[in-house]
Amino acid sequence: MNNLTKLQELRVGTNNIQSVSLPPFMSSFKEFSLLDLHANNISIIKTDHTVVLRKIGRNMTLILSRNPLLYIEPGAFKDVYLRQLDIRSAFVSFAAQKFGLKALYGLNVKKLLFGKFRGDFKFKYSDANILDGLCSIFFQEVYYYISDRPDELISIFPCMINATIVVVKDGVIGDMEYVFFHELKELYLISNHLSILPGKQLSHLYTLEKLVITHNSELFSAATFIDMPKLQYVDLTSNRITLKRCCSTLLSGTPQIRYLNLSLNAEIDLDVGAFDGLDSLEILDFHHTKVVDMGYLSILSNLKYLRYLDVSYSSITFTNKYCFYGLSGLNVLKIAGNNFQGDVVRYLFNNLTVLEHLDMSYCRMVEVHSSSFKNLQSLRHLNLRGNKLMAIDFLTHSNLKQLTSFYVDKNSITSIPLDVLQKLPTNLSEFDLSSNPIDCSCSQTDFILWIIQNQNILKQPGNIFCKSFSPSSGFRAADFDIDSCVHKKRLTIILSVCFVTLVVVLSVLAYRFQFYLQYCCILLRGYRSPGQQECSYDAFVIFSSYDEAWVMNELMENLENGVPPIHLCLHMRDFQAGKSIASNIIDEGIMGSRKVIVVVSQHFIDSAWCRFEFELAQSRFMMERNANIIIIILEDVEERKTKKVFGLHKHLKRNTYLKWSRDPLSNMRFWTRLRRAIIATKQ
Repeated sequence: MNNLTKLQELRVGTNNIQSVSLPPFMSSFKEFSLLDLHANNISIIKTDHTVVLRKIGRNMTLILSRNPLLYIEPGAFKDVYLRQLDIRSAFVSFAAQKFGLKALYGLNVKKLLFGKFRGDFKFKYSDANILDGLCSIFFQEVYYYISDRPDELISIFPCMINATIVVVKDGVIGDMEYVFFHELKELYLISNHLSILPGKQLSHLYTLEKLVITHNSELFSAATFIDMPKLQYVDLTSNRITLKRCCSTLLSGTPQIRYLNLSLNAEIDLDVGAFDGLDSLEILDFHHTKVVDMGYLSILSNLKYLRYLDVSYSSITFTNKYCFYGLSGLNVLKIAGNNFQGDVVRYLFNNLTVLEHLDMSYCRMVEVHSSSFKNLQSLRHLNLRGNKLMAIDFLTHSNLKQLTSFYVDKNSITSIPLDVLQKLPTNLSEFDLSSNPIDCSCSQTDFILWIIQNQNILKQPGNIFCKSFSPSSGFRAADFDIDSCVHKKRLTIILSVCFVTLVVVLSVLAYRFQFYLQYCCILLRGYRSPGQQECSYDAFVIFSSYDEAWVMNELMENLENGVPPIHLCLHMRDFQAGKSIASNIIDEGIMGSRKVIVVVSQHFIDSAWCRFEFELAQSRFMMERNANIIIIILEDVEERKTKKVFGLHKHLKRNTYLKWSRDPLSNMRFWTRLRRAIIATKQ
């Protein structure tokens, strides 16, 4: 190794090395800074073993942890300067540890680590002065990992009064002793079974800047920390503290406090003036600690420098829209797992104009008003995970253009309209939509297509499943076949057009042939022949209104006034008032008469009503299979014109008819034959 003059680190842990002695040539290794000898077989350290260590320099770390040290020669480390010495779990017995610490007198080390690793064999002892040897060691930082369980409380801190950083972990301190630290800047008391917060013991400690007292399951009460002008950082997490009045009563005369963490405790009661004198606070953390009255009062208004506030899962119901009033510099707000009364969310964040991170997950919200985030122009991260939201219309607000991350997974969103998707913030780069009951149907093709095309911004796109399918099938929204929907949509459009066309055609036909349809309905209800029903009239006369004079003066006069009289049905005389013409023609005329007299003339040929009445008459008597239609030719009509009336030309060819003549002799025969035809019974 003599040529490795630039060597900086030598790691030879977990071997069988038995001495810390270094070869003389290493004294010239000016950059050498780490010697790791952990878990070897070093049991004895003598003065001549540390000769090279004295020459190397002041920037070296020596790791001797987990060695079976039995004996250290007193003065073996005198005038040795180290950056760090790690002797955790390095002694075989309690006695070896006690005398080994004393043998380290004269050592100068910046950072000293000693005690036991968690899980290693524990010493049992009753000597309260086990740490007296520390008083002869010059150190700045001391880390004591106790793990042992002495029969009585030991005196830990007297030999640490000159340290700047003190860390004591995994011990049984109970109630901290009074110690007058001279230069202490940072104190860590972690998992030490403290029973009371050492406010009295540490008060008036003018040099302390950072205080961490955590994971003390037996710590229930607290005393006030008084007159600590340089204290900036206080971490009291994971204890079981209950504070009836916080926080100015906990910290009095601490104007430089910037960080206060009381999370994972039992209960904190806040009242008006809770933060008086703590105006410099920048970070305040109460998460998973029950916080009383924060939702009802505006108690944070004096914390104008506050940048970070976490009250997640703190059993708060926000009812006061001014809860965060005055926090004009707040960048991060976490209020997950709490509740909101009414529409307080709509106004709660109005003055938080520089807020960048907002966590409202698991707050059981069903909807969020569109103007709730209108003043959050700087918002970059919004977490609404685990609520019951069905819509995200609020995300389209123009002031949210800086938003880059949006988490709305584990909600009740089935779809997002296309107009909302098109108005999402342009800077959005992470969008978590997973674990929502997405509606994968052809009515949501725009939304599904958006999911497929934006996989790059979707977080966990593989966890966006369709609710339309069995949850156990794990069918992803991105696997939905949109092409099949296009074909179905085209088919639906074609069928719809065909249906509308059919309806229009049928409507036109129904309007055009409404009278025929009405007659058909009568027939469908059940047709009764003249033998089965009583007829009110002997004959129904079909004629044009232009031939009315002949009908009234000749036909009616000769038939109704003759012997026997023949009762005629004339539409201008016998139809019921208030009833439709078509219904009268069918009910009173055709169905109510034994015979039908058709007066054919040029006017008859040109009349739509006459043609309609004649067609209906043909339909009835076709059912009876006889000729109960009597044709009277009032005037000659060209044969081609008779074809304009459905069935008339054929009827004239197959059946006899009467022709009116003004000759008296012919006239007499005409009336005789007509009367006989009307009166004649069915052949």
